[in-house]
Amino acid sequence: MSDAHQGTRTDYRDTVDTVGSIAARRMRLLGLIRKETQQIKRDPSSLAIAFVLPVVLLLLFGYGVSLDARNLGIAFVVEQPDADTASLLGAFRRSPLFEPREYRDIQTAERAFSARQVFALVWLRSDFARRLRGHGDAPIGVIVNGVDANQARIGTGYIQGVWRKWLAGWLREQGIDGAPPVVLEPRIWFNAAVRSRDFLVPGLIAILMTLIGALLTSMVVAREWERGTMEALLVTPIRIPELMLGKLAPYFALGMGSMLLCVAVGVGLFGIPLRGSVLVLLATSALFMLVALGMGLLISIIAKNQYVAGQMAIITTFLPAFILSGFIFAIGSMPAPIQWISHIVPARYFVAILQTLFLAGDVWRIILFNSAALLVMMVLLLGRARGSFRKRLD
Repeated sequence: MSDAHQGTRTDYRDTVDTVGSIAARRMRLLGLIRKETQQIKRDPSSLAIAFVLPVVLLLLFGYGVSLDARNLGIAFVVEQPDADTASLLGAFRRSPLFEPREYRDIQTAERAFSARQVFALVWLRSDFARRLRGHGDAPIGVIVNGVDANQARIGTGYIQGVWRKWLAGWLREQGIDGAPPVVLEPRIWFNAAVRSRDFLVPGLIAILMTLIGALLTSMVVAREWERGTMEALLVTPIRIPELMLGKLAPYFALGMGSMLLCVAVGVGLFGIPLRGSVLVLLATSALFMLVALGMGLLISIIAKNQYVAGQMAIITTFLPAFILSGFIFAIGSMPAPIQWISHIVPARYFVAILQTLFLAGDVWRIILFNSAALLVMMVLLLGRARGSFRKRLD
């Protein structure tokens, strides 16, 4: 046989071996994905965490948690009723922020205030109208419940706003030129509806994806060690990248499905605006999901025990995401060391992306910066998981 013919047969055999190895790898990968998918189907808790828990938390935060100061009960004490006090009381009644209750004396109003039946107390003394029309120095007594400092500041600002608006209208009716040299006209650009629900629900999606990605994935390798099936996997021709991909692919699909469910509930049920691109939302969500899966897989490889892995996932991923991501607590108001620590929390960057996409639109400066941070974290976490995942029993 000639050397040329022998070389052709060798090249053909190499090509067949390459095609065969690719097909074998594909079959192994599909088998792993099918195995992990069946495991998810047999485990109701995984499906509950992915699809039931998000709906429950969305309903809880959407309807039960509110940072808005609305429908505040306010005791309105009018010692000497007249046209001016009635006009001011009417201004408070027309405001959707207050539910005024009229009292004739300060003692009764103070008892209602002490019993926390009302949030604040507005006191118009008997000489209010005389001093208003005389010297223009009619004082108004305001007492606010300061137990919740944030609500107290907001409520006080609302009361001052109603008073200033009423006073400007009263001056115009009297033909008095009392216009101030500077007129404040607030224009809200971000979350123009001023609803805390619009701010909370997008951030909650990041928390839920962290919980699904990290908590569920933290069990996948630890479960194999506990059940004694890891030894069987290690003696197979499966490579580490194939094993990682086969383990993560079903949970990636589970997390993305949960994200779409959350977006549908937020937009359809709560009326949250989605001003950004849906494609950008899908791309950044997929990137963050890979980060969460990387955290969970690394925890699972290190722990080798489902209980320990679950506790580590909650402590190192869920709690930091809930507290240090800006989801509820503003990062800028935290102490400087805590702000530095928040930079290693992936949810911080995804919360910023989500709130921007939902409330502002495609602000590329914010989206690209935070996506780059997530990309770096994804490479580091998956790379570290790959380095720690070895086909050895020790």
